[in-house]
Amino acid sequence: MWSFSGIANNIHTWLGEHFNATWTMIIEMVIAGVAVIGLFALLGLVLVIMERKVSAWMQIRLGPNRVGPKGIFQSLADTLKLLVKEGMTPDGADKLLFNVAPFIAMIVAMLLLAPIAFASNFQLWDLNIGVLYVSAVSSIMVISILMAGWASNNKYSLMGAMRSGAQIVSYELSAGLSVLAVVVMCGSLQMSEIIESQRNGWWIFKGHIPMLIAFITFIIAVTAETNRAPFDLAEAESELTAGFHTEYSGMKFALFFLAEYVNVFIVCAIGATLFLGGWMPLHIGNWEGFNHAMDYIPSSLWFFGKTFFLIFVIMWFRWTFPRLRIDQLLNLEWKYLLPISMINLLVVTAMAILGWHF
Repeated sequence: MWSFSGIANNIHTWLGEHFNATWTMIIEMVIAGVAVIGLFALLGLVLVIMERKVSAWMQIRLGPNRVGPKGIFQSLADTLKLLVKEGMTPDGADKLLFNVAPFIAMIVAMLLLAPIAFASNFQLWDLNIGVLYVSAVSSIMVISILMAGWASNNKYSLMGAMRSGAQIVSYELSAGLSVLAVVVMCGSLQMSEIIESQRNGWWIFKGHIPMLIAFITFIIAVTAETNRAPFDLAEAESELTAGFHTEYSGMKFALFFLAEYVNVFIVCAIGATLFLGGWMPLHIGNWEGFNHAMDYIPSSLWFFGKTFFLIFVIMWFRWTFPRLRIDQLLNLEWKYLLPISMINLLVVTAMAILGWHF
């Protein structure tokens, strides 16, 4: 059956037959880099049109329907528009930091793809501290946002950046504690081992109510971390024009725009990996017939299906809930989500020690 791992193995075998070990490794790294850039471009096109179509469906309207069949090429037309737009740098801006900020946002997003398993035996880097790596690298994103806001020499940009900094730093705590609940349950920080621990059932099912609470907390926290509505205080159009990227145009704006959607994909991929088994099919205990039937579905379809389901949920939030005020946003984290996450982690730890899970 067609699979990513089969393609990767065929490429590795062919390169090994024609080049020595050093050149094989270098060429494979180049191919991986090009593949990541291609995935970014594809995700940008797909998620933008998905966002518009989902919002139209929620509001009982058509959405984009002019460019291409059913409007599917609308995001491609928007990309071409951004490519030909002139990039402006405002007077008084710190030109170095202003120009570097969007590239840092994209670099961080690229680094976060490394430990994610897209299919069985298909992973860029299966390091033994994968969860810690993701938590550490994702925290760098706030630097690019603060850099963009401060370097723009614009009060709206600076205010949006400061809001985003407070928001991301706050909600990272709840997201981290939710992730720790999974780590405690399976006893490993390695992504492949976390997926393998869900062979007989996903953690959201076999971890009982505490893992369901951790999952809900994680989804709320990462929605806030990615500056998505109803937590989009960093770029609240009615208050701050466009927040930290008010002064950006052309390709630099496109990079921020693309990084936002790629980050949504990444946090949903991590959520699917930790709580929904990643590429692992749905297995139920000793139901051999059912489990065998589920194994016929390619692992890559399981992974992308779960990830896009979570993306749909996050898009659903945007068109369901009104935007919070900044004080409400911080109250939700510090007065509710953080205490709940801490208590929940203690319960999960007790469950893991006593073996109170399936």
